[in-house]
Amino acid sequence: MVKKVALAYSGGLDTSVCIPLLKEKYGYDEVITVAVDVGQPDADIKKADEKAAKISDTHYTIDAKEEFVNDYIFPLIKANGDYEGYVMGTSIARPLIAKKVVEVAKKEGAIALAHGCTGKGNDQLRFEAVFRQTDMQVIAPMRELNLTREWEIEYAKKHGIPVEATKSKPWSVDENIWSRSIEGGRLEDPSFVPPEEIFEWTSSAEKAPEEPLILDIAFEAGVPVALNGEKMTGYVLVKTLNEIAGAHGVGRTDMIEDRVLGLKARENYEHPAATVLLAAHADLEKLVLTRSELKFKKMVDAQWAELAYYGLVDEPLYADLNAFIDKSQERVTGTVKLKVYKGSLTLLARSSQNGLYSEELVSFDSQSLDQKDAEGFAKYHGFQARLFKKFVDKE
Repeated sequence: MVKKVALAYSGGLDTSVCIPLLKEKYGYDEVITVAVDVGQPDADIKKADEKAAKISDTHYTIDAKEEFVNDYIFPLIKANGDYEGYVMGTSIARPLIAKKVVEVAKKEGAIALAHGCTGKGNDQLRFEAVFRQTDMQVIAPMRELNLTREWEIEYAKKHGIPVEATKSKPWSVDENIWSRSIEGGRLEDPSFVPPEEIFEWTSSAEKAPEEPLILDIAFEAGVPVALNGEKMTGYVLVKTLNEIAGAHGVGRTDMIEDRVLGLKARENYEHPAATVLLAAHADLEKLVLTRSELKFKKMVDAQWAELAYYGLVDEPLYADLNAFIDKSQERVTGTVKLKVYKGSLTLLARSSQNGLYSEELVSFDSQSLDQKDAEGFAKYHGFQARLFKKFVDKE
């Protein structure tokens, strides 16, 4: 019987060296590579396909762009998805990629599933949270063989595997339609200033246009549906915003991140569309939701973000949280106006037919509410603190 293993394949250094390793070190006869398109550049997909055609036995490329945006990114926006300042592009994509790999593995009759994640990062957990729902063996060559990137680069050269990473620029880049992460080499040092060359989606503030740009984002039930009055599919809207906001230098994050394992890591991200959409959505919520809803939803959003960051999208609590979030979003319909300029984002205005704001009631020039009615409230406001102060003063 032919021993087959399905490998989550990106075309990068780690997953490329996994192909010969799975045969040499693990004894598999056939390696099936699975590349999942969640919005990477077309050139990267093509490059992965060409490389896989040379070094793998069977290769699949699965177009999951629309599914990724509709079923993963939109729920993230509704949950104001943010983990310690990270907008969670890589983390939210991993479960979908893993599920597609499992589907191919079952179709091809594979007996094992493999990934190219290290034993120090989060992605091993995100992939395996899905992989281990099957009865197939799970293999992680980078982790199990305790490999370094320098060793991998030399190994790739010996096996004729073309790789872009070098010892002087060993950047590890991961892209999807929502974000781009850059790590590795000197970038791991928190005190190292990243060179401008690592950024591709965002202009520096110095090179951004001299004139600011005004954007109008329309939402329906918490989901972005139009840009500057033009209706767009989710994928096209995100892609367009990445180009527009990125050109104005919006959407860079350089942070110290707490990984699931407890390790602190320095990470660099680019996410122009995410920056715009998350800011606009949260602003619209403030207009539409009640104070109690906003307060409670912050706790729900934080728990949602942790599960999403961990890759635990099949945890029952994740579905429970989404049920509450979806209910809260039924009224989050409206438009937000904002400005992008030289790396900054400024919220300018917002409107909604469901807004809880009343100019008539709040205006100082209106007498719709009798201001004297507030006196009774004021007499009881801080009542216990005043009593406490009296006791303290007596002492």
